[in-house]
Amino acid sequence: MRNKPEKSQHILTASSNLLGFCFILLTTFRVFKVSRITIADEITTAAIIMFMASCIFSFLALRSSSSRGEKYEQIADVVFLLGLGILFITTILFSLNLIA
Repeated sequence: MRNKPEKSQHILTASSNLLGFCFILLTTFRVFKVSRITIADEITTAAIIMFMASCIFSFLALRSSSSRGEKYEQIADVVFLLGLGILFITTILFSLNLIA
């Protein structure tokens, strides 16, 4: 039998760490490119929204009953994966100098 809180705890920990990373990344973009907003800023903001939503849903999964908690956990899992995908695309585009 699967331990429900264990997966939600891992999602919450990972998404909160990546949320902090995205905030540092966004701050760095703003410091070095003060005069204009780049597409990297917008993509990073989308990742911040995804990781924040993942944090919220995984927290709700930890605090909710079993049936509702499983639903919140699934949502947190999908949203976390979307946030990772956004960060992956940003990294590839930034590495190839397609965005700045």
